[in-house]
Amino acid sequence: MFSRVSRLGARFLREAMAETGAGNLLSSQGSLYQGHVSRHSTPVVTPSVLPLRNILFSTATSGDQGESSQQKEKISVTFVNKDGSEQTISVPVGMSMLEAAHENDIELEGACEGSLACSTCHVIVMDVNYYNKLEDPTDEENDMLDLAFGLTETSRLGCQVIAKPELDGMRLALPAATRNFAVDGYVPKPH
Repeated sequence: MFSRVSRLGARFLREAMAETGAGNLLSSQGSLYQGHVSRHSTPVVTPSVLPLRNILFSTATSGDQGESSQQKEKISVTFVNKDGSEQTISVPVGMSMLEAAHENDIELEGACEGSLACSTCHVIVMDVNYYNKLEDPTDEENDMLDLAFGLTETSRLGCQVIAKPELDGMRLALPAATRNFAVDGYVPKPH
């Protein structure tokens, strides 16, 4: 969240600097200064008409509005474990199912940590309607799925299934086993 806010702030700052001309500098007093530089002179800094406070924004929200947007930003996902037990969790929109499983102590391995180099985060989307709402798998994902144990028509890699509002209520089954070529039976702990 912070990096997204930082990127937005940086974008607004660049746009404001572009509007006032090239060579803008930020002063310690919190105003933008426009510097005029030639090849043979030292920079001359003159105050610009655009104070910094006019381009910054606040990320604060009112209590009720913030809570309702928090609820909209999460979806409900049910993981069906190898033993048939179910665990329903709230997943923030934009998070992969692999990350969500690790945060909630669900045994979804993910040996390559989501870098598309293994098939140990293989999940089975239990409803074809939800499967059809997912982005099509890339060639790299399909190559890794070919190595997955218990591959089905609705198999995907958990690291590639990203939470979005239309996936609310999705159910994912964990296969009975995984193929970890590094060490048979080793289950790495999530970071």
